[in-house]
Amino acid sequence: MHLSRIHTGTVLDFYTPDFSTPLPLPVAGSGVSAGFPSPAEDHEELVLDLNKALIKHPAATFYARVKGSSMVDAGIEDGDLLVIDKAIEPKDGAVAVCFIDGEFTVKRIALRDDGLYLIPANPAFNPVRITDPAIVN
Repeated sequence: MHLSRIHTGTVLDFYTPDFSTPLPLPVAGSGVSAGFPSPAEDHEELVLDLNKALIKHPAATFYARVKGSSMVDAGIEDGDLLVIDKAIEPKDGAVAVCFIDGEFTVKRIALRDDGLYLIPANPAFNPVRITDPAIVN
């Protein structure tokens, strides 16, 4: 897959996806067994196109490469590639890419009685309270 860099930041590097090339990969049709696999499964020919499976809104989707460790306890590690869909509405508990004070960051959204917070998934980092009413409302 070819990626074109569109923004370089301190926490995330952003890329545009290439939808022009299908990305077919073989799929185990009956799921993954924890026991002994069936010999008949070796002959199944199923494929999955990751572009179609992962991207619901192509015009609103882009990728970002993670820099840093603020989300490691959520399984998001330095160097991971995120698939970001701007068409999905952010909600409480969701992981989101946010633009705060001129920088992008990835955090979990927390709606609390005293406001909106961006919560890291690493105890070495502090939550960020969003105080701008234009962002919270």
